[in-house]
Amino acid sequence: MIRDALQGLEVRDDDATLATYGHDESDQGDFKPALVVFPKDAAEVQQVVRACNTHRVPLTPVAARTGKSGGSLPIHGGVSMSLERLNRIIAIRPEDLTATVQPGVVLGDFQRAVEAAGLFYPPDPNSAPSCTLGGNIAENAGGPSALKYGVTRDYVLGLEWVLPTGELLRAGRQTIKGVAGYDLVGLFVGSEGTLGVATEITVKLLPKPNVVMTVLIAFTDVLAAARAVNAVLLGGLLPRCLELLDDVALDAVKGKGVPFPAGAGAVIIAEVDGTTEEGVFAELNLLAAIATKHGGLEPQIAVDRDQRERLWATRRMVSPALRELQKYKFSEDIVVPRSRVPEAIERFKAIGQELGLTVATYGHAGDGNLHTNVLYRSPADRPRVEQALEQLMKETVRLGGTISGEHGIGIAKKKYLSLEQSPQLIELQRRIKVMFDPLVILNPGKVFPDEH
Repeated sequence: MIRDALQGLEVRDDDATLATYGHDESDQGDFKPALVVFPKDAAEVQQVVRACNTHRVPLTPVAARTGKSGGSLPIHGGVSMSLERLNRIIAIRPEDLTATVQPGVVLGDFQRAVEAAGLFYPPDPNSAPSCTLGGNIAENAGGPSALKYGVTRDYVLGLEWVLPTGELLRAGRQTIKGVAGYDLVGLFVGSEGTLGVATEITVKLLPKPNVVMTVLIAFTDVLAAARAVNAVLLGGLLPRCLELLDDVALDAVKGKGVPFPAGAGAVIIAEVDGTTEEGVFAELNLLAAIATKHGGLEPQIAVDRDQRERLWATRRMVSPALRELQKYKFSEDIVVPRSRVPEAIERFKAIGQELGLTVATYGHAGDGNLHTNVLYRSPADRPRVEQALEQLMKETVRLGGTISGEHGIGIAKKKYLSLEQSPQLIELQRRIKVMFDPLVILNPGKVFPDEH
């Protein structure tokens, strides 16, 4: 019996715990596990994995449950394994520009600790106050700063990793450079809990920028704003962030944060960082001038931390505020080539109009990563919503894009994977999965279409 094999560990099966760990932020439903186990170190993680292998019980790794694709939902029941007890920052090494942490460390806490040492860890999903480094590893999390600094995979140097069969290995390195052997770290990051579980993570850090400034620029319509994004990048600038909010997103947050100019139908939030105030301010003014030339209204510049925080608070509240416009929503995170962003936004809105649904688009327009939300009022609208989502995915691929930029595939998008990837490529990935996990017990039913 699986419970006997988990003796000595913290195991819960009360209704409240099972309900909590059977839900996330993906709107994909509720799936209660049979047990939730809370290991406190790598040896206990190994014990859980080996027990599930021996008894052929499905095992789902769980982080902070902030995911948008259902990756941590135990859709086949079995055991959910929470990594929240592995929550130590093991070391921050300023001279090496590296740090080592456990997977249960909350990203926001880690970023503050790093900044206190005068350093910078750039990946910054909007769930940073609650998401964990382990979840970021599983989904290859991004965020607004990815435009300039890249995503989680760009910062992970090494991993202590428990394989789906229970073996513990160390992959990667502690140095900034290194090309010995295959890049298993690159394979593991973004594998959505299907190829193993991180128990220790080594990341690279950067010097903390001395100066950061932010500007909000309104436009009369979202297409003008999207074209201005491309103009800024073609103008030779690479901001830290270049975010876009359309008219529906503005309606959702109106009156809840920064006031918008009269006639605003979209806004860009841009952020620039650097070494000196003069240099950063000059770059921000150049950015604002380019945006104004392409239809931007009066820019609102935030030069201190409090003003910047007010602007970003407006951006962070978009997703929850959309639920106040309509009770239900699906949040997608497609990516298209930068040059196709205006066309994509226009087409997505047309799909919504054709089906009688509201579509909101916002997100990381600077790197083409758009959070397109389909809003609806009642479960009875789901057939039209599913039709809209399929059309959105097809249109994304037609434009040369990808169906997920940072949320992952999970269960939310696995039926769309074949729109983007060939049968041969999907089959190759299945073979890799089975090589690591012969009994297919670790996070089963995720990523790949169900027909196999």
